[in-house]
Amino acid sequence: MKSNYSHLKLNYKIWLETSDSEGILGDGKWILLKMINEKGSLKAAMEELGLSYRKTWNNLKKIEKKLGFPLLDTSRGGADGGSTTLTPDGERIVKAFDKFHKDFDLFAQQSFEKFIKDLNKE
Repeated sequence: MKSNYSHLKLNYKIWLETSDSEGILGDGKWILLKMINEKGSLKAAMEELGLSYRKTWNNLKKIEKKLGFPLLDTSRGGADGGSTTLTPDGERIVKAFDKFHKDFDLFAQQSFEKFIKDLNKE
């Protein structure tokens, strides 16, 4: 009897880590950085994603330390409130991760389709 594998789907996460296996940047923080860039505000990005301030801020500072450059450019409140934008290095890493993810997603999906095809061979 032949099995049907049409109910299977591919799911994965991508992250970068140091040679000591310490995580640096993955899908979650990449999405956060994209949201900060879109909203112009760390607070607005965290609210949109349902994240807590202290943990998120600490994680972003750890990422900056591991990468060796700042990701965020912040300005404190005032009449119009504060803002958080990405530094040029922050923008560059987000754009590079975007491209890498797009390329990897395509490769992974094509490989998965071949995998399902192999499973369905008699």
